[in-house]
Amino acid sequence: MPAARVEYVAPWWVAWLHSVPHLGLRLQPVDSTFNPRDESYRESLLLLGLVAAICLGLNLIFLAAYVVCVCCCRQDEAVQTKRRNPCCVTWTAVVAGLICCAAVGVGFYGNSETNDGVYQLIYSLDNANHTFSGIDALVSGTTQKMEVDLEQHLARLSEIFAARGDYIQTLKFVQQMAGNIMVQLSGLPVWREVTTELTELADQTGYVEYYRWLSYLLLFILDLVICLIACLGLARRSRCLLASMLCCGVLGLFLSWTSLAADSAAAVGTSDFCSAPDTFILNVTEGQIRTEVTRYYLYCSQSGSSPFQQALTVFQRSLTTMQIQVAGLLQFAVPLFPTAEKDLLGIQLLLNSSESSLHQLTAMLDCRGLHKDYLDALAGICYDGIEGLLYLGLFSLLAALAFSTMICAGPRAWKHLTTRDRDYDDIDSDDPFNPQARRIAAHNPPRGQLRSFCSYSSGLGSQTSLQPPAQTISNAPVSEYMNQAMLFGGNPRYENVPLIGRGSPPPTYSPSMRATYLSVADEHLRHYGNEFPA
Repeated sequence: MPAARVEYVAPWWVAWLHSVPHLGLRLQPVDSTFNPRDESYRESLLLLGLVAAICLGLNLIFLAAYVVCVCCCRQDEAVQTKRRNPCCVTWTAVVAGLICCAAVGVGFYGNSETNDGVYQLIYSLDNANHTFSGIDALVSGTTQKMEVDLEQHLARLSEIFAARGDYIQTLKFVQQMAGNIMVQLSGLPVWREVTTELTELADQTGYVEYYRWLSYLLLFILDLVICLIACLGLARRSRCLLASMLCCGVLGLFLSWTSLAADSAAAVGTSDFCSAPDTFILNVTEGQIRTEVTRYYLYCSQSGSSPFQQALTVFQRSLTTMQIQVAGLLQFAVPLFPTAEKDLLGIQLLLNSSESSLHQLTAMLDCRGLHKDYLDALAGICYDGIEGLLYLGLFSLLAALAFSTMICAGPRAWKHLTTRDRDYDDIDSDDPFNPQARRIAAHNPPRGQLRSFCSYSSGLGSQTSLQPPAQTISNAPVSEYMNQAMLFGGNPRYENVPLIGRGSPPPTYSPSMRATYLSVADEHLRHYGNEFPA
């Protein structure tokens, strides 16, 4: 028989993760051998999750300190850097968005790799389960034929051949051979308990993997939504969106560190198994299956012999002997006892069916098929599975970095919007071009009609169209002035050039500029006073 075993070699990341120190909750060293039933070993994996929780706490403390420093910085520093803040905040948001997108891409790949590895494990378990179930079915079916069907045929033949002692001896010899076959079949391992455990393991693994995959998919979508909220908040300069971004950023940061804790514990635990899977399986199956049988399937050595070889050989020889005896009875006894032909043909058909079952049983008990399933399961969980977990851990770190960057940029963006609003509101409320006057006029009735001080409908100058102001001046705005000012300037601006004599739309004024404007307007009123009747 050619060698079928492909040597299992653990990848480098298995050795790296297996070398991670295993410490209990009291920081005492723990054996790194995979043993999920040991409480101290479970505590060592739990400690890895606690390390990620400590990192989350330090991250939140750093962010809180940074936010406090940004909010408490001096006003003169804010004024000096107000032109640089928008650019800094923009580039910070861009970098955070790029990191978040890269993290989601890495996470998608890792999630897919882990899912492929787990389902390859489940597929291998199902194949092994099918093999074990088939072995049990063949053994039970053959035993049923020998104990019930064959005995019925032999009992009827004993009545027919009662007068011939030599034929009765032949029937007893056939019955003895059938007993040998049943003894050999009873020595084969019963896989019923193993099949039940494998079925339960495959079902639980599939159930957990489905919700794990779905949870990460939802986490990826949440990360992208948070990035979208951050971009919209900065683009629309919306405080509501910025506040939502900060809250969602903290939530995303918490989920990122939580997923990192779960990934690290799962990766280290799986690596402990993959570093010595044979040892763990031998310990688990001890007491259920003979050690030599377990080793036969785990190693499938070319030089090693099958533990079932003797039983199958006896089965084959006994079956051949029975077939020879039945053929002799068909040849010599049927001419003398024609009524025996039906039972002898039934026994011959039963023996042929048992021979077919023997060939199938020999193929199923061979180590090559089950060993291949074993190697496929190891490849799925130790290669694709752990590799995917490493990529998911990288995703968690990148996502935590992206959300930390967003949270750092949030207070600066908020402070920049507050500074803009404060500069925007630093305009005299009596200024007719103050944009706040529109909000005031919407609630207060007008006290008089404000005449235009200049006309900008043509470019010939504004002095020829100057009209005297009314005695009672209202604070009602001139909407067209303000609209033109916003179109030309983008933002409310202060200028030290008087309005008179210009052919452009009037800007908004600070309190000092408004005083200058009114003084110039009084001079023009005195100069042109005779042209306008009182």
